[in-house]
Amino acid sequence: MKLAVVGSINMDMTVTAERIPHKGETLRGDSIRYIPGGKGANQAVAMAKLGAEVEMFGCVGDDSNGQKLLENLKNTGVEIAHVKILPDVPTGIAMITVAENDNTIVVVPGANGKVDCAYIDEVKPVLETFDMVVLQHEIPLDTVHYVVDFCAEKGIQVVLNPAPAAEVPMDIIEKVTYVTPNEHEAVLIFGDGQPAEELLKKYPEKLIITQGSRGVAACLKSGEILNVPARPANVVDTTGAGDTLNGAFSVRRAMGDDLKTALAYANTAASLSTEKFGAQTGMPTAEEVELELKRQI
Repeated sequence: MKLAVVGSINMDMTVTAERIPHKGETLRGDSIRYIPGGKGANQAVAMAKLGAEVEMFGCVGDDSNGQKLLENLKNTGVEIAHVKILPDVPTGIAMITVAENDNTIVVVPGANGKVDCAYIDEVKPVLETFDMVVLQHEIPLDTVHYVVDFCAEKGIQVVLNPAPAAEVPMDIIEKVTYVTPNEHEAVLIFGDGQPAEELLKKYPEKLIITQGSRGVAACLKSGEILNVPARPANVVDTTGAGDTLNGAFSVRRAMGDDLKTALAYANTAASLSTEKFGAQTGMPTAEEVELELKRQI
């Protein structure tokens, strides 16, 4: 199975501190690191580390950050032939503060904002050759919806991770194969008038709600609610855990796992990713996930 990721490619400027600062407050940081990131690139790297054949589609600037990010993607096994390098546009940056087993993130889109419908038109003949396309919300939403429409027309499976939180038209929800919001994102998309269980039953084996330390929930086609608990972890950095889950889930579903097996695998991979520093640097290999799953038996 060939997987494509259409999304963001960022350089993460990650600062560690004793705690996350309050509004208007200045704190002394402990360290600063520049780490490859971006939800799209993170998910592509997660897939590649788990053994998938995956290609990244997106844009970077013609600057040192862009060069480093492309080199990193290539070194982790992600195909980058159709990533566009833009002159006079900075590569996207995410400013991350890590503290108290959590993080805050501010994203400056840069070249990610140029992943437009015209770019998609350029790569449509290539995208058409993939079995599954994975999307997020760190590129223009018009582009995300344009790709969903194209994939629906061509019969290509789509995983939509609607993060950062934004409204999603219901016709887009109907067209995607899977949509994977967290609880906050689910409320923004579907409203807060319906209990999560009712929502899950409305979209069996399509809607997957991630719940952080409580795991992930979905509904089987039989109507049974599936709650997959999170694996206890010695948390170092939660950055990229959601991206790891989405990448791992996409890989296992593409490989033919049933929903429950795929979510158990993805949950374990996401948990393992929190035990190391950095989004992509903390992502586990297939061997590491398999070993941990055997320990859980």
